[in-house]
Amino acid sequence: MSASQDSSAPGADNGNARRPRVRKEPNPEARMSLIDHIRELRARVLKSIAVMVLGSIAGWFIEPPVWNFLTKPYCRLPAHDVNALHLSKSGCNLIVNGLFDPLFIHLKLAIIIGLLISSPIWLYQFWAFVAPGLHRRERRWTYFFGSSAVPLFALGGFLAYFAMSKGLRFLLGLVPAHVVALITVNTYFSYVLAMVLIFGLAFELPLVMVILNVAGVLTHARFAKWRRMIIFGVFAFAAVATPSPDPLSMLLLAVPCVGLVELAEVFAWFNDRRRAKQGGAFPGLTPEEIHEFGLDEDPLASIGSDEADLAE
Repeated sequence: MSASQDSSAPGADNGNARRPRVRKEPNPEARMSLIDHIRELRARVLKSIAVMVLGSIAGWFIEPPVWNFLTKPYCRLPAHDVNALHLSKSGCNLIVNGLFDPLFIHLKLAIIIGLLISSPIWLYQFWAFVAPGLHRRERRWTYFFGSSAVPLFALGGFLAYFAMSKGLRFLLGLVPAHVVALITVNTYFSYVLAMVLIFGLAFELPLVMVILNVAGVLTHARFAKWRRMIIFGVFAFAAVATPSPDPLSMLLLAVPCVGLVELAEVFAWFNDRRRAKQGGAFPGLTPEEIHEFGLDEDPLASIGSDEADLAE
């Protein structure tokens, strides 16, 4: 028998023999292992960091006009109204008292601009990682919350921009006579960020209330019971958060928030009525199953009863 015939014999080990294919198990639900999740998370985090870095590089070049826009509330202050304000021939100035302060403030503003510019991309990366684990109804509500949070925060920051001058006039007006206020760049930038964050996060309160109502924690009946306390809390927070004692700055924050809170109450009323027509907050479950899992109990009421028992 020749060598060629021996190589073609059954069971012969040669390089041309095909290896049997490994059949993949069916995966209709597209489940991923923990390692695959970690790899996907790493890839999306790296993409997000890359677009943030590119956005920060772009923010480095467009930072001067943005900084001029942010300093307008300070520069609009009249010198005769605030005798402690230190004005220059060009209109207004801020002070740096460190060698690296100009570099750091430039980097901070460039990074913030980069985060804003690249936000659509890194928010999409976050959503693409989380969305496969959500149900269709949860995705629909996430679209609603995500599309509402950004405009509400932007509206709060827009109103904060107009309230800055009032706060600056009050704070600089507290400087004693014959004293010159030398405002540093870092101090002013921290003030701007604080005002924007306070107003922006305050405008997210109605959205939080809507989320609690959708989750079944805050019903319209409970909201109606707490309405006066919520409105009082909004005005108290606005009075503390705005540095100026004049009522205009407080009203700029409180009145829109109260209006949005009332809209959240209207949403809670319609949502509770829809739940009642569909069979309660847990559609698809029988009353026996709801009672068995303890879903019909009010968690806040149980806390109150426990406190009453301890008091006794």
